[in-house]
Amino acid sequence: MRQAFEHGVLANPEHRRDALERLETAITLERQSLTEALRLDLGKSEVEAWTTEIGFTLGQIKHALAELDRWRRPRKVPLKLQLRPGRARLQPTPLGTVCVIAPWNYPVQLVLAPVVAALAAGNTIVVKPSEIAPATERAVTGLLERHLSDVIGVVNGGAEATSVLLRERFDHIFYTGNGRVGRIVMRAAAEHLTPVTLELGGKSPAIVTESADIDIAARRIAWGKFINAGQTCVAPDYVLIPSSLADRFTAALAVAIDEFFGADPRLSSDYGRIVNTHHLTRLQNYLTADNGRIAIGGQVDVASRYLSPTVLRDVPPAAPVMDDEIFGPVLPIITVDDLDGALAEIRSRPHPLALYLFSTSVDEQQQVLAATHSGGVLINHTLLHLAAEDLPFGGIGESGMGSYHGRAGFDTFSHLRPVMWRPMRPDPRLLYPPYGRLKKRLLERFL
Repeated sequence: MRQAFEHGVLANPEHRRDALERLETAITLERQSLTEALRLDLGKSEVEAWTTEIGFTLGQIKHALAELDRWRRPRKVPLKLQLRPGRARLQPTPLGTVCVIAPWNYPVQLVLAPVVAALAAGNTIVVKPSEIAPATERAVTGLLERHLSDVIGVVNGGAEATSVLLRERFDHIFYTGNGRVGRIVMRAAAEHLTPVTLELGGKSPAIVTESADIDIAARRIAWGKFINAGQTCVAPDYVLIPSSLADRFTAALAVAIDEFFGADPRLSSDYGRIVNTHHLTRLQNYLTADNGRIAIGGQVDVASRYLSPTVLRDVPPAAPVMDDEIFGPVLPIITVDDLDGALAEIRSRPHPLALYLFSTSVDEQQQVLAATHSGGVLINHTLLHLAAEDLPFGGIGESGMGSYHGRAGFDTFSHLRPVMWRPMRPDPRLLYPPYGRLKKRLLERFL
């Protein structure tokens, strides 16, 4: 991949466009094999596979193709009077050969969406799909090797393969996953002074206030929580709600779950499965008395890796379920006295990747925006901010660093190279020594 970059395989903008179009064609041609792989690994329905993975990625490609010329254009930088005559630009240039390490929960989207941005910026790429979603790993590997082997290399395997890969020098490393591995990636990158983008996660809260429509809030939170069986980095991790609304909200969640998946979600083709038994066991440990009481769900079938949509009530803020990101279909409800209590709870934890607020009050919305930090904020819905193609997606603090999607992704994989031009004349002597009293006075005033 380094040799390919050095030989200019993506130097011409049309070469980049060709690579993106080949990726688009490959995904379209192999849609069914990708869909089947996602069903095998995560129990995803055809609709969910399209909306959250395949169609989403194709949308990113179409957007990049439409905007590529504009993104590549040098960006004018104004010069102050003292530096004129002259002009300055930021010239986007590719970084070189980059590495994309992907997770298992969205094993098509989260490997190929960064690839789209890296190709648009003109980089060759080494991709590491997740071995935890083996069917999709095989499908994505085959797709890339058949259609884009000139610009994308693929490394398969587990932690050992990743460790070997990270010993190589890259011009950028893009990692999506958890904070523990994110620290390993960052330490490895430091050996080569390689910049990193870390897309991590965290406990993304959903605040419901008295001004919200409870039924709509419950429906939208249930959708965002239980899509992909809760295995989404920006899923609502827990709900903060006034005590007076908790019973009504819980009842509305039960109605929404029944509407989405029926009386027995195990029979629904629209409800996914936990990726493996290890993660199912981890999630089962949350269904204990020290994590509150099970108000909805709690059914488990190990053989089919099934855990029903589950809601916990009377959850103590210090319960084990509140220690780490849940990453599964378990939703704790924590009652608070008021919005100030909800904000205090959020501020007591690391900055989340997403924050959801359900409120029709502009004052409440402004209060939450002013009093919290998070990767992104979505008011009165869940997850949809990821679909805004030019809205940067990324975390802050424990939830990650850097961002992508749209132009932000292009910029992540580019060096915005400052370039300044000066004419040969005029060539005033004021800048040059010797510096007498007059020159010194003029320079102090002028510069």
